[in-house]
Amino acid sequence: MIIETPSRLHVTLIDLNGRYGRIDGGVGITTRSPCLILEATAGCEETRIEFSEKDIPIDTIEDYHKKIFSASHIINEYLNMDESYLFNVKEVFPSHSGLGSGTQLSLATAKLILKMHDHDLPASKIGELVGRGGTSGIGVASFEDGGFIVDGGHKKSVKKDFLPSSASKASPPPIIARYDFPEDWKIILAIPHVERKVFGDGEVNIFQKYCPIPLGDVQELTHLLFMKMMPAVIEEDLDSFGDAVNNIQSIGFKKIELKLQNPFIKELMENLENAGAAGVGMSSFGPTVYAVTDTNTNQICRAARNSMKGMDGEIILTGAQNSGAQII
Repeated sequence: MIIETPSRLHVTLIDLNGRYGRIDGGVGITTRSPCLILEATAGCEETRIEFSEKDIPIDTIEDYHKKIFSASHIINEYLNMDESYLFNVKEVFPSHSGLGSGTQLSLATAKLILKMHDHDLPASKIGELVGRGGTSGIGVASFEDGGFIVDGGHKKSVKKDFLPSSASKASPPPIIARYDFPEDWKIILAIPHVERKVFGDGEVNIFQKYCPIPLGDVQELTHLLFMKMMPAVIEEDLDSFGDAVNNIQSIGFKKIELKLQNPFIKELMENLENAGAAGVGMSSFGPTVYAVTDTNTNQICRAARNSMKGMDGEIILTGAQNSGAQII
């Protein structure tokens, strides 16, 4: 059995102040590529993982092993079984790049095992079981339904501390808005292989150091989200959407995420904006930078290539996916 999942852009966290009794909240866009394609076969002597692609970075291989073994163990326990599987990772996308690979991989592993044993659960329940969605619900919702997503965060009575998803045991938050994202808008992903990526314990320390963020930043961000970005998606107003993306980069927790990334990221973003992108942002903690446009993709891709000349990395022309993971 084979599953294909989308990736996702995490545009911003909404409320890391918590004055009104909730924290987190997130905004995101489901993207067609890169994607994860994972095959699973039951009835093996021991659980093994194979990769169809060659020259995969060792840190990606290690991360995939960790998440697949963890999710398969959890779902075996949930089903009260002691089954072994052969997993073949047919297509990967990079770990710790801001595209949500960890959530997609954990959910995909769990979904395959459930389906092979004639069980099914909503993505939110699977996320709860495998420990994803403890801060942002964007990845879980992208796996379920795709599209442009806004989640409502967690009650402080449920999640008392400011923590990244990797360190939070909270269940995935409620989705308060989900819209189809305009499919004729193009999304260019620039993924430079730079140092100072933020994940794991480093991510936990950042949340603890910088939160709560000022209430004024949360108020400005929410105003921008509900009175500009969301209407722009519904009305397919690219200029307004792009302007909202650009403004978000200097507000609240996104401003902190950018401050902590390699300085090259800001330079890359400026070059893509100067090349004519309507909006340019960094996904999650990066290093993936995304640009949204409707026409001038060649100029923006060229600007990304020129900016990243002499360094390893990827440039991907993609678009939104308005549906979730699929068994293929």
